[in-house]
Formats: sequence, C-alpha cells, structure tokens
Amino acid sequence: MNKIAVLTSGGDAPGMNAAIRAVVRYGIHAGMQVVGIENGLKGLVESKFIGMNLRSVSDIVQRGGTILHSARCAEFHNEEIQNLAVKNLDRIGVEGLIVIGGDGSFMAGRALSLKGVPTVGIPGTIDNDLAYTEYTLGFDTACNTVLDAINKLRDTMSSHDRICIIEVMGRNCGDIALHTGLGGGAEIVIVPEIKMDIEDVENKLRLYEAKGKLSSIIVVAEGAGSAIELRDRLRKDLGYSVRATVLGHLQRGGSPSMRDRYLGTNWGVEAVKLLKNGIGNRLVGIKNNKFFDIDIIEGCAMKKKFDYELYERANVVSNSVK
Repeated sequence: MNKIAVLTSGGDAPGMNAAIRAVVRYGIHAGMQVVGIENGLKGLVESKFIGMNLRSVSDIVQRGGTILHSARCAEFHNEEIQNLAVKNLDRIGVEGLIVIGGDGSFMAGRALSLKGVPTVGIPGTIDNDLAYTEYTLGFDTACNTVLDAINKLRDTMSSHDRICIIEVMGRNCGDIALHTGLGGGAEIVIVPEIKMDIEDVENKLRLYEAKGKLSSIIVVAEGAGSAIELRDRLRKDLGYSVRATVLGHLQRGGSPSMRDRYLGTNWGVEAVKLLKNGIGNRLVGIKNNKFFDIDIIEGCAMKKKFDYELYERANVVSNSVK
C-alpha cells in the first residue's frame, strides 16, 4: 500500500495520540503517505482529510485526548453512509484505514472491511470492554486517575469517620471498578456483572460498624448503579455520614501512563505493518504480554468474560473484620 488513513472514533482515551504518532511515523518510514481524518467517522463521511508528516505528530505522545478529535456518527449503520465513506477514501487514493476506538468504532470498521476497504482496528477505550484483548488503550491511565482519587478521599473520610461512594466509568463493564477497588483497598466493590442488593451493602457496613470500623470506601461502576442514589439510601436506612463522588470524564483526560504510551505506540506500528503487507480486516491486541492480531469479524463477535476470581480476591483482601 502507498497511502493509508487513520482516525479516532467514539470516546477519547489516553494513549490515542501515541498511537496516531506511531501510525504516522512508522507509515512514513515504510514509504507510505499518511492521511489523518478529523472528527472520527463523521469526518470520514464529510471528507475531513488532512495530510500528515513527521512534524504533524511532534510533542503529542504525552498529551491526553486526540489531536484528530472524535465525534459520534449514529447514522454510520446506514449502508448509503458507508458507501459514501468508501467513495471518499477512493477519491483521495486511500488504500487502507486504521481505526482507533471501541466496539462501535470496530463495527464501523467491520462494515468498511466487508465493502473492500482493508481496515485495522486499535482498541482505544478506557472501559476495557473488548473481549478479544486483555487490555485496551486508556484503561491503565483511567485506573490510575481513579486510584489517585481513592487515596485522597480515603484520607479525608478516615479523618471524619465517613463513608465515601466513588462512581467510576465503564458503561456495562466493571473492570475499572474492580481493578481500582482492588488496588485502592476499597471495602466494597459494586459491578454490573454481579448482582449486589442494597441490603448486602448495608449488612457489610453494619458488620464493619459493630467491629469498630467507621470509615469505608465503596467503588461502584456506573453500569451497576448511581453513587448519589446509593448515598441517599444509606443515609436514610442507616443514618451514616456518607459522601458521594462521581469522577465522570475526569477519568478520560490527563497525560497517558507509561503503559498506555507503550501500547499505543506498539499497536500503531503493528497496524501499519499489517497494511503494508496487504493484510486488512484485523484487530490488534495484547495477551500474556504478547502483541497479536485477530480477524475483525471474529474479534467483534467475542463476548467479554468477567474475572470472577479477581472479584473474589478483592472481597477477601478488603475484609478487615471477622
């Protein structure tokens, strides 16, 4: 291939810029022209193309967000819109496409692959909700942001014998809550994959109180409930001093961690290598610390499995009373 394009789609994730940088610089090293597509799939439909060179991606590896910007494009499921996207790529001579994003972005990439556009997907989402790969771009940075919040909130909660409920992102995947709850020593972790009734939470807190533990951290995934609603219920039922913190989009921003820069850079190189060798319709990922690629249709069809063993470990090690 002589000319490829790259876009970022869906929610932004720390490490996307590292991936863009690697795609551009390794693509040029491989003798290809690289085109950036602004505003994701929407920009693809609207022909928002910009030429990229070595200097285009200077000083971006440490920046969060995405220099190409991102936008939702709900109408991309429409076949006429997909055909327009293919025409736009053909018109400027693009022979291969790299899509950095999550499951929705990959479904769009799958559609383009089926229409003859060799496409490679790089997993960019803080949610870590893609089944085919152990980790996604931005997950590590988001977890470190949450962990920093847990550390700071624990200081003030323990100073006043209060309970703090921290709501984290992840849609219907509880990985951010589980990993940060384990790493931050949360007393209770609530995830969408495992049903936990309000009575279960209240009984745990009563047990802690009976044993003299008056301060606790509860981490709840957004797909499992609302920190505000849980706070109000606990105040009403138990009369405890409870605070709620919704971290929201704070988890999306910030300078990417070393791991996310490492993943973004290596996945960018792997994606370019595939296209350079005429191989498209793939997703790149990581398993057992090894980079690999998988068929885009197969990868998109896989269902995420929850780590029940890790959840059980989090429960055991957080239990400070008997």
